[in-house]
Amino acid sequence: MTPRQQLKALAEARRGVLVPGAFNALSAKVIEDLGFEAIYITGAGVTNMWFAMPDQGFMGLHEIADHTARIRDAVNLPLIVDADTGFGNALNVYHTVRTLERAGADCIQLEDQVAPKRCGHFSGKEVISTEEAVSKIKAAADARRDSDLLIMARTDAAAVHGFEAAVERAQRFAEAGADILFVEAVTTADEIRALPQRLDKPQLMNMVIGGKTPIFNATELGELGYGLVLYANAALQGAVAGMQKALVVLRDEKEVQESSGLVAPFAERQRLVGKPEWDALEQRYR
Repeated sequence: MTPRQQLKALAEARRGVLVPGAFNALSAKVIEDLGFEAIYITGAGVTNMWFAMPDQGFMGLHEIADHTARIRDAVNLPLIVDADTGFGNALNVYHTVRTLERAGADCIQLEDQVAPKRCGHFSGKEVISTEEAVSKIKAAADARRDSDLLIMARTDAAAVHGFEAAVERAQRFAEAGADILFVEAVTTADEIRALPQRLDKPQLMNMVIGGKTPIFNATELGELGYGLVLYANAALQGAVAGMQKALVVLRDEKEVQESSGLVAPFAERQRLVGKPEWDALEQRYR
């Protein structure tokens, strides 16, 4: 199967497949190396790690398309790409889908926030009308050239209009052509348990470490009927914590040894970036 077909099968199996977020090609390589089955290219992660700015709509189409292309070159796993609001109206969404499909996305996620968007677990969100949001999902579905390319529709309406309104929007998105549904920032365990009973399409549940949604184990979410379980920024938060620990030791002790356990060994770093393969290729062309 192609990566797009693999991702569709994973979502439809409804077994709570863990999907970590990647913020660059190296983080994607680590995810693939550890045996995960799919990767989420995180808009928040790209914004945090490349601009050192919060997830408040600062990322553009160029940045996410560039990262998608680089990650596509680095790994073979299916890629879900965070396209925020689609960077404009329905016509902009059409262009966004075309651009990200060419860049190597296997699934494109679009949300219904007012632009500029903000992290789904920040306060002060606003959403566009249901009619406008539906038109954008229709445009996304129409724009794809490969029928296996998946469209994921996210709604942030729960925080603005309540849980029932979010469920209604998600159903409208499914009718408009969305393949996977994503109801963001639900705040109770009962809401998490209810969604798979209320919506027929495969769903993603977002587990934000420190966010507004209660953390459920992925096995339990699979048993409830979720297809995908997203940890969009676990790798990012782990990387920040790791950098802080290593650099505090360097600052205070004036050195860091490979044996400290604070850093990846030199040889491991070279393995992850494929140095043995590049060495073999160099020999081939001598």
